[in-house]
Amino acid sequence: MTPSRLLAVTTTVGLAALALTGCVAKSDVAASGALKVTSTDTACDVSTATASSGTLTFDVTNASSDVSEFYLLANDGLRIVGEVENIAPGASRSLTVLAQPGDYYTLCKPGMVGEGVGRTGFSVTGDKIAATGDDAEQKQQAVTLYASFVKDQVEQLVPAVATFVAAYKAGDDDKARTLFPTTRAYYERIEPVAESLGDLDPRIDYREVDAAAEGLTWTGFHRIEKDLWVPAQDAVNSDGSTPAWKDWAPSTPAERATHGDQLIADVGQLNDYVHSDEFTQALDAQGVAGISNGAIALLDEVATGKISGEEDWWSGTDLWDFAANVEGSKMAFSLVQEFAASSGDKGKNLVSKIQRGYDDLDASLARHGSLATGFVTYSTLTESDKREFTDLINALAEPLSQLTSTILE
Repeated sequence: MTPSRLLAVTTTVGLAALALTGCVAKSDVAASGALKVTSTDTACDVSTATASSGTLTFDVTNASSDVSEFYLLANDGLRIVGEVENIAPGASRSLTVLAQPGDYYTLCKPGMVGEGVGRTGFSVTGDKIAATGDDAEQKQQAVTLYASFVKDQVEQLVPAVATFVAAYKAGDDDKARTLFPTTRAYYERIEPVAESLGDLDPRIDYREVDAAAEGLTWTGFHRIEKDLWVPAQDAVNSDGSTPAWKDWAPSTPAERATHGDQLIADVGQLNDYVHSDEFTQALDAQGVAGISNGAIALLDEVATGKISGEEDWWSGTDLWDFAANVEGSKMAFSLVQEFAASSGDKGKNLVSKIQRGYDDLDASLARHGSLATGFVTYSTLTESDKREFTDLINALAEPLSQLTSTILE
C-alpha cells in the first residue's frame, strides 16, 4: 500500500440484490415458514436445504460451548446475504432475510473466529421477489451487511495470521512462504478499514520505504516477508548502485518472535475495532456513499501499488493482493449497483459499463491464476501483460469514479 491515499471505508454484499432484511410485505412470506438451525461446536444443522423465495426466517439455537454466529452466504461462499451474531451458549436468535431464487450456503461460526463449521448448500426456488419499504431502510441494510462482511474477513484473518506467524517463528519458511499471500487476502479485501485507524495499517502493512519515509519502526507483513525471501547480497540496482538493503541481516529467532507477536497483536486490535460500536457508527455515518467510495479506493490500491509490483517487493506475490483488492472493490460496487441503476437510463448504462469492466479485469487475472489455486509471481509478467492490466484498470476507473455521484442523485 502507499501512505498518501485518501482513506475510505469499503463495503460488500452480493453481485445482485440477493436479500434485504425486513423489506417485504407479509403476503410475500415464503410458504416454508421458519427454519430451525442448531449450531454446535462441529456442525451447523438446518432443518431443510431448500425453501421458496420470499421472506425466510432462520431460528438459530446455539448448542455449542462458545458464543456463535450464523450466516447465509451467496453461491461464491464469500458474499454475506444475512448474518446473526453474538448468540450465547444455550440462547436463540432469529435471522430474517428476503431471499431471491438461487444457490446459497449456510454456515455457523462457534467462537466467532475462523472459517466456521457446517458449510452446507442451500437452495431457494420460485420467482424473484420485489423488495418494498423505505429506500433509507434498504440503504441502511446494505451498510449493515457490509459490516458483517468486514467482521467475517477479520475473524478469518485472526487465525490465519496465527498459523502464519507460528510457521515463521518456528523457522518453517517453506510453509510460511506458502501462507503469506493467502493470509494477506483477507486483509486486502477490507484494507481501507484498517487505513482509517491511524497507525494501525502502517504497523500491519507498510513497506520498508514507507516506514523509512515517515520515520517509523518497520513492522508487519512486509517486515516478515523480507525474512522469508532473503534478498541476494550480490544484487545491484539497474543503474549499478548498491541497494539500500545491501548490508541487511535476517532476523534472529528472538527478533522473529517479536515481529510475529506484534503482527498478531495488531490484527487482534483490528478485530476488536470491527466488533465495536465505533466501527458501526463510522459505517452508519458514511452510508452508501462510503460503500461507493470504498469500491473506488480498493481499485486505487491496485493502480497505485499492485500493478507496479511494488507491494510485495521481495516475494513477488502482488497478484494475490491485486485479486483480493478487486474482489473487495467489485463486491462494494455490487452493494450499491441497484441504487445507481434506479436513477434512470444514465445509471443503468453506468452499472453495465462498470460490470463489464470488472468482468474484463477478472478474465485477464484468470489467465495468470486465481486466489484458490495460486498466481504466477509478478516477475514472470511481460510488459504486455502489465500494459493490459493498466489499460483495464483505467477503463474501469473512469465509470467507477462516477458511481458515488450517481447513487446520491
